Amino acid sequence: MKVLEINDLKILAQRRVPRMIFGYADSGSFTESTYRANEDDFQKIKLRQRVGKDISGRSLRTTMLGQDYAMPLAISPTGSAGMNYPDGEMLAAKVCETMGIPYTLSTMSICSIEDVASVTKAPFWFQLYVTKDLDFTYGLIDRAKAAGCGALVLTLDLTVLGQRHKDLRNQLSAPLKITPSTVMQFATRPRWCLDMLTTKRRTFGNVVGHAKDVTDLGTLASWTEAQFDPSLSFKDVEWIKKRWGGKIILKGILDPEDAQAAYDAGADAIVVSNHGGRQLDGAPSSIASLPKVVDAVGSKLEVHMDSGVRSGQDVFKARALGAQGVFIGRPYLYGLGAMGKKGVELALKIIRKELDITMGLCGETDINDVGRHNLIEKSLDSLIA
Repeated sequence: MKVLEINDLKILAQRRVPRMIFGYADSGSFTESTYRANEDDFQKIKLRQRVGKDISGRSLRTTMLGQDYAMPLAISPTGSAGMNYPDGEMLAAKVCETMGIPYTLSTMSICSIEDVASVTKAPFWFQLYVTKDLDFTYGLIDRAKAAGCGALVLTLDLTVLGQRHKDLRNQLSAPLKITPSTVMQFATRPRWCLDMLTTKRRTFGNVVGHAKDVTDLGTLASWTEAQFDPSLSFKDVEWIKKRWGGKIILKGILDPEDAQAAYDAGADAIVVSNHGGRQLDGAPSSIASLPKVVDAVGSKLEVHMDSGVRSGQDVFKARALGAQGVFIGRPYLYGLGAMGKKGVELALKIIRKELDITMGLCGETDINDVGRHNLIEKSLDSLIA
């Protein structure tokens, strides 16, 4: 099939990747109402078309955390990305380097910090989960620093794991339990199976061999269940930032009061995010939460957003509502699952083209000039009421 939009890559990924792995990326918690709202609320926002302007010489270049990038786009940290395609995180990081945007590696990635650092010279960002095993957390920070990572992204909204019914129904687990259902899932995806045999990276590279007594997938499962730290608070940002010594982004902010607390804690930037609808079902969408957060702290620190972004038009709308940078997770995972490195490149090119065309048809030539004046204000009334 001819790939014209992100949904085309989603269809191809679903055909190639086993159900449990595709479902892990493409699911939300409980009833998935927030997962759906993340996408649906973007459609409520109407664009203000302008004509009769010279829109030649358009530029998407902008800055994030003081660094120049080709467009206001970043890759979100996504766990298990390397199970969609062999060495997936390494491939995606190389694509981001070529296209001039930041890649964010998850703590729960398949490829390790060192793996990604070995294939890219660009200073990728690293996402941190704080665990009860603080020695392990210290080690992650130190390893990210040694690898020259450009920013530390501290995730705040996963101190308790949301219940994702689709993962339970698909029998996703680590290590994988061999059942008739799981055997059938892999048997119907022979190309994926053959591809995964070409790499040695099929476990969580940042954890196995680094966390105490975690030597394989079997010991990983029990370690992971015990490591989410419900005591994590804004007070911890101080020691994390001190050990890190560089730029820190706090991810998982939806409420203006939490945004202010993030600023008070010393964050350099925040990401308005509900974890792609994978944590608190019934929470507002990220795009609906963005304007109030921007109003609260946008003059003090950079505000970014993720969750629900599926097109360049979504990036434009988020930028118009005050997001300095827009993170994407599922669109790049669809591309990765569909066709590896080529698919990630295609996903980013689709979004870049859609963003450029939308900006031009709204009468703008510089992404840094985009703002709420590019939107129909009345369409925002129900969104941000």
